[in-house]
Amino acid sequence: MTFSPKVLALDVDGTLVNDANELSPAVRDSVRAAVNAGMHAVISTGRSLPGVMDAVHKLDLTGGLAVASNGAVVFGYDPIEVIHTVTFDAREAVKLLLDHVPDAAVAVEEIGVGYRINKPFPDGEINGRMTVQTVDELVAEPVTRVIIRSPEKSAEEFAQMAHSLGLVGTNYFVGYTAWLDLAPEGVSKASGLEVVTERLGLSPADVLAIGDGHNDVEMLEWAGRGVAMGQAPVQVQDVADDVTETVDNDGAAMEIARYLG
Repeated sequence: MTFSPKVLALDVDGTLVNDANELSPAVRDSVRAAVNAGMHAVISTGRSLPGVMDAVHKLDLTGGLAVASNGAVVFGYDPIEVIHTVTFDAREAVKLLLDHVPDAAVAVEEIGVGYRINKPFPDGEINGRMTVQTVDELVAEPVTRVIIRSPEKSAEEFAQMAHSLGLVGTNYFVGYTAWLDLAPEGVSKASGLEVVTERLGLSPADVLAIGDGHNDVEMLEWAGRGVAMGQAPVQVQDVADDVTETVDNDGAAMEIARYLG
């Protein structure tokens, strides 16, 4: 293979870590070896900034750039410096969704801090400080990201509902569970990575991207080489250049190993 990546764009959940947020030694060692070989390891995730830093610390990374909140936030570390954000007016989209799922939990990201929420989320699903507010207060000002979670809906039902509502002016990303991420229109992990590569003086052709979720589709299509995890949905695997092993079988490490001497 003649492809020689200069950037590793790495999803976190289902790619670097398993459902228990555990990072295997093999994956950690492969990322560390890639960094030592001169590659830029760029966390690219739907997680907010505190969740990104959890992955950074697991990998023992000491500095670099990261894409958070599905591309709405790009920051450098350490020290943490937010270098790019995109916000949107979420009032109409949230109102439309809550008309259909009035019991939903709603969370709005506070960059670098945590979330403002209308009711508690299950433990471990979102990170940082939680501040309880009314839904009207949550979306009174433009935001980078809104999470809608409803235990009454499946991921398939959420996807169908979001599509049927149109959600004009927003992107949406559906998770494996009853989880819907709303983001500014045109924002994705790929748009966040554009900011990163421009800052590094590189291009998409220099990027190896690995991911497993619907919110990874744009990134996998955009990168010079996009690789889906073995457990990724068929729609995600179909847009990838290749499919590696599952997260439980250290698929990310197997792919990265191709480019290490």
